[in-house]
Amino acid sequence: SMRQGLWLAQNFDNIRHEIIDLTSTFDEFESRLSTYPNLLGLANSRSRLRMVTLYQIAQSVNGLVVGTGNKVEDFGVGFYTKYGDGGVDLSPIADLMKSDVFALGAYLKVPESILTASPTDGLFGDERTDEDQLGASYDELEWAMRQDEVGKSANSFSGREKIVFEIYKRLNTVNQHKMQP
Repeated sequence: SMRQGLWLAQNFDNIRHEIIDLTSTFDEFESRLSTYPNLLGLANSRSRLRMVTLYQIAQSVNGLVVGTGNKVEDFGVGFYTKYGDGGVDLSPIADLMKSDVFALGAYLKVPESILTASPTDGLFGDERTDEDQLGASYDELEWAMRQDEVGKSANSFSGREKIVFEIYKRLNTVNQHKMQP
């Protein structure tokens, strides 16, 4: 987000913060494909347009595209766009649970406003958060992922825990096409 980019640029010499408005490019894309309307498809296209832009910039400066996906997002529920924000050269936090990412952010003195901001992919052009889309918070999904890793099943739980575990298992199952080579 803009806040994160500004914080990084203010705190690290090797960061350049730049805003590239792709709205007109996306609007033209959407217009040209108006006979193929699909809200999720268009949301994923926003992510793919970002990826193409990042690769153009990286190649122009002999750089690499770095991913922001963590273990819960990438390998738990597969909450990323294939060939979009999942298309990266390096994934430095892919082995970290979301709670580890927040702990690392706190250790690095990332501003509280960033650490407490509701995660959102920003792909739908509205205020929906990741939790709104997933049906569970990352803390809940991390809990479910840990339960699944030790062999628990939905029958082991009741109430909200059962619901969250079932959400996790459903997303983990339907998104295997993203997680398996």
